[in-house]
Amino acid sequence: MKRIGMVVAVEIDAVLKRYKEPIRREQFGTFELRVYAFGENELYVMHSGVGEIAAAACTQLLITVCKADMIVNFGVVGGLTPEMAKSKACIVEKVVHYDYDAEAIDGTRRGQYLEMPDEYIPTDPKLLKAALRIQPELPAVTCASADKFVADPAGKEALHRDFGADICDMESAGIALTCYRNRIPCLMLKTVSDGIEGGAEEYLTEVGRTSALCLEIADRVIGGLV
Repeated sequence: MKRIGMVVAVEIDAVLKRYKEPIRREQFGTFELRVYAFGENELYVMHSGVGEIAAAACTQLLITVCKADMIVNFGVVGGLTPEMAKSKACIVEKVVHYDYDAEAIDGTRRGQYLEMPDEYIPTDPKLLKAALRIQPELPAVTCASADKFVADPAGKEALHRDFGADICDMESAGIALTCYRNRIPCLMLKTVSDGIEGGAEEYLTEVGRTSALCLEIADRVIGGLV
């Protein structure tokens, strides 16, 4: 039996609608864990809420306390290119934490952690390859991640220009870095809620529908992997 940890930021309603009542619940401070049977395996769903710090803490709990064998994150994102339009689904190959900057003290690039060869935090390449065998139509993308909702087109264009990023969100860097440092495989599946010209209004209109769409894809991929 495998323990699949799932970090959920704002998309918890999609989880509750799809999976209904869990087989058990546990409370870790303000984090609630819901455990679901997933075939012969168990799905450990934890609602982190918004932001890198909460997502990293949630991921570490799933790894250390729940003994997760892998971490999956599904969710909605902003699109940074015309190709990544509303409702477009994708799989994350690497993440850049674009507001992390220690260049003045250690000579690294903006977004680069000292143990990394560059500014990009990789997801698990084996899981990525296996997931693409299940859903080959998904583009493998770069996600720009930080504690900021990017609403304006100019800000989105800058992230694409500076980092070659295709999408942006507020949790992926915390999840990816925590998994990397724990040597736990990480898989991230995303769906665009607001395109390059979209902002907060489009996000608020589309977040429910695109969350459900993304979870449907994630459910299919996880089922094929385990």
